[in-house]
Amino acid sequence: MNDTSVSAKTEHKLRAAMDRLLGGKPQHSDGRLTKNNLALEAGVSPATMFRAKAVLADWDTHIDTHGSLTPGEARRDADIDGLRRQLAAAKREITELNRQLTAATTVIASLHHDNQLLRAERHADGVLVPFARTGAAEGDVPG
Repeated sequence: MNDTSVSAKTEHKLRAAMDRLLGGKPQHSDGRLTKNNLALEAGVSPATMFRAKAVLADWDTHIDTHGSLTPGEARRDADIDGLRRQLAAAKREITELNRQLTAATTVIASLHHDNQLLRAERHADGVLVPFARTGAAEGDVPG
């Protein structure tokens, strides 16, 4: 689509700049998808760019359809979303492991208590007294 309010050369510069920006390969700007960067990337003034109505209509259509994130920003956001999902999964796992640890601690404490009671019961009841053998000589150790 040719724009009669700017020269063909200017329109070509703007479309090439738009292609570079949308492709994530800026040469003269920071790469953010803004109209100011479009003018900067094309090497034209913002006033000249705003006269290129057809180019700006195509720019606006693309931004409306695809958003204003550069490919790098979209990858970054996707990576952040993935890391957030991993973090949430790790938190769920930690919570479950902490629940299991608390349950195991309770069981161990209960078993320790039962063990202590059994030892005390054995010690209180269980004094073993050896019986002397009948007919054994004095000093013989029962065996």
